[in-house]
Amino acid sequence: QVQLVESGGGLVQPGGSLRLSCAASGYTFSRYTMGWFRQAPGKEREFVAAITWSGSTTSYTDFVKGRFTISRVNAKNTLYLQMNSLKPEDTGDYYCAAGGFTSSLAFTNMANYDYWGQGTQVTVSS
Repeated sequence: QVQLVESGGGLVQPGGSLRLSCAASGYTFSRYTMGWFRQAPGKEREFVAAITWSGSTTSYTDFVKGRFTISRVNAKNTLYLQMNSLKPEDTGDYYCAAGGFTSSLAFTNMANYDYWGQGTQVTVSS
């Protein structure tokens, strides 16, 4: 049974940092592209960042470039999202997802991802 379990969310002040983790099981983690998506209150889910199976290629939405870093440790079946300089606009539920595709051109399309976690909540507020 495939499982993606996010953790690391919480309440943080503007300018603060959080590191999200996504623990994967039930499939061959190292063969899948991984992505982070977020859903702000009252808005649609949107792409945040993605990383190829080897970690050699990453991509970010413009809004988080220079502030967020996606990484993975295949030996631990774990995906990470380091979030720095957080802004109130970063508030939302963050989801990790796994996709069996290899092209970075497919990163941003949610339909390309096969498995999804349940999400972890991030609140940026003073």
